[in-house]
Amino acid sequence: MVEVEKQVEIAEELSQDLLAELVNQYQLVIYNDDVNTFDHVITCLVNYCKHEPIQAEQCALIIHTTGKCSVKVGAFDKLKPIAEVLLDKGLSAKVE
Repeated sequence: MVEVEKQVEIAEELSQDLLAELVNQYQLVIYNDDVNTFDHVITCLVNYCKHEPIQAEQCALIIHTTGKCSVKVGAFDKLKPIAEVLLDKGLSAKVE
């Protein structure tokens, strides 16, 4: 019985840690514009968001067809510098 209680305690701690991590998650969103080419968006996603080329292509297509795409999820302090670089590269990026 003690072993089961210990497992329940561990599961509760993990659940609390996961919940705290999820609450602190932000999204890096890129919005569509009429300026940047698909190649430029893809190159930026590969270079700065560390996407694989196929993932970057899919995100570029989603941005084009729906107007925006969440391209990365994480802590605000990790996403903000990436968003700033993308803005410097001419993309419409925002951490939400």
